[in-house]
Amino acid sequence: MSEIRLPDALVEPDGGSIVLVVLDGVGGLPHAETGLTELEAARTPNLDALATESSLGMHSPVAPGITPGSGPGHLALFGYDPVETVVGRGALSALGVGFELEPGDLAVRLNLATLDSEGRVQDRRAGRPSDDEGRRVVKKLRDGITVPGGLELFLMHEKEHRAVLVLRGGDLSDRIQETDPQEEGVPALAPEPLTPEARETSRVLAGILNEVPRILSDEEQVTGVLARGFASYQGFPTVADRFGLRGVAVAGYPMYRGVARLVGMESAGDPESDEDAVALLESIFGGYDFHFLHFKAPDARGEDGDFDGKVRALEAVDAFIPRVRALEPDVLLVTGDHSTPASMRAHSWHAVPVLLHSRWARPTGAAFCEGVARGGDLGLVRGKDLMSLALAHAGRLRKFGA
Repeated sequence: MSEIRLPDALVEPDGGSIVLVVLDGVGGLPHAETGLTELEAARTPNLDALATESSLGMHSPVAPGITPGSGPGHLALFGYDPVETVVGRGALSALGVGFELEPGDLAVRLNLATLDSEGRVQDRRAGRPSDDEGRRVVKKLRDGITVPGGLELFLMHEKEHRAVLVLRGGDLSDRIQETDPQEEGVPALAPEPLTPEARETSRVLAGILNEVPRILSDEEQVTGVLARGFASYQGFPTVADRFGLRGVAVAGYPMYRGVARLVGMESAGDPESDEDAVALLESIFGGYDFHFLHFKAPDARGEDGDFDGKVRALEAVDAFIPRVRALEPDVLLVTGDHSTPASMRAHSWHAVPVLLHSRWARPTGAAFCEGVARGGDLGLVRGKDLMSLALAHAGRLRKFGA
């Protein structure tokens, strides 16, 4: 019996337009005093009005109890199994800044960080420097690092405290321990090899990272880097191949453009603000089948532990919803790639609220928030199944079987 892959095997060549709005880290936990999550506390009249005309539910990005990174969370939203489709964040960052990766390249995501003289992490994000400051420091590193013989080294600024390093040449391995300890007040880790085959790559990376304190010795805020998301590049089937969709990404942060490029979407540009992103979506709408619009601020404020800041970020996104609705997509899907409760200051395993609007939706709620979404008609679904639902509501899936 031949293996049937769903929904791929049922895809129709034509159908309606889809807009996926990702409120990064939208899910939260109740505040200790009010008992309300960030989304429940936020004043979101436009999302709430949309909810009264939409199907609601929750999704599990990877699996119950599993905390997703941003890469797996977005791949699931794009219809890919995040366990089967494993890719390091370094590759996503490199693709996001427009770097053309080649097979065998090793991409590493870097955090510009504040380390003390003993190598202890004081601030994992170096106070979130501006893009201009980040670009200055990255250029300083690029000019100062000695490139190992037989290798090419590329170093690019990504956004704020984020940068990406790519090594090319030789037999490079991504089986390296990350140097970010994920907490402050402790020493940065060494890039130890996780397999015997990674020993030489580990040695090369250690040599590069050991140069950083010398190069940044006269800096006050950015005094070191933390290496994360080691990734050897490989390709994946595209959304055009699998779902017959011409996709486009509208995202201010390069990493999210990178994960979209990984599955064959085009990048609409580099918006500098949410206002620019929405205006860019308006300018290109109609030329694509699948539109991915990303809002970063809710996740950033959640990771800062700023409950009120995350509430304000959600309210700011809500103000753009009427402009997205005015485009009249056949399907409008609003959700997040994961939850980022301010009380945890990190991504979490908690399910994420989902809103799906189309002419075929079954309205099941009066507001867009966790408490209402849990009682919606979509129930609790896997993140990767949201693409199937979007395709079905867009008239892009034929009947299964006779």
